[in-house]
Amino acid sequence: MTDLTSVTSWIDGYVRAWNSNDPRDIGRLFTEDAEYFKEPYVQPWRGPEQILAGWLAHRDEPGDTTFDWHPVAVTPDLAIVAGTTRYPGQTYSNLWVIRLADDGRCRQFTEWWMAHPAPAEHSTHNPV
Repeated sequence: MTDLTSVTSWIDGYVRAWNSNDPRDIGRLFTEDAEYFKEPYVQPWRGPEQILAGWLAHRDEPGDTTFDWHPVAVTPDLAIVAGTTRYPGQTYSNLWVIRLADDGRCRQFTEWWMAHPAPAEHSTHNPV
């Protein structure tokens, strides 16, 4: 059953794993048959071994990111959350679709992300 409490708990665990890259933290997040879509239209990582390998191959260094989020929709079957990920020099908007199992682990995760445009440089030139 998915509710805001279980989603919040899962995202707290995800952020902990994101910042630790500890295989135990990552492994606690997903069911044995979980699918992790790094992008919506690519083959997902399937199962704990692929998810762990994919995660560690694309890991961020601890402390490189901050993540803020809020729920868009939470139903008994899924949660959709909007987030903002900040890296030094780059910010992304995220939309996550999360399907939790009854035990609170994720059985399907899809992330949609968009890079924010770089800030416009300020010109000191005054046009005539």
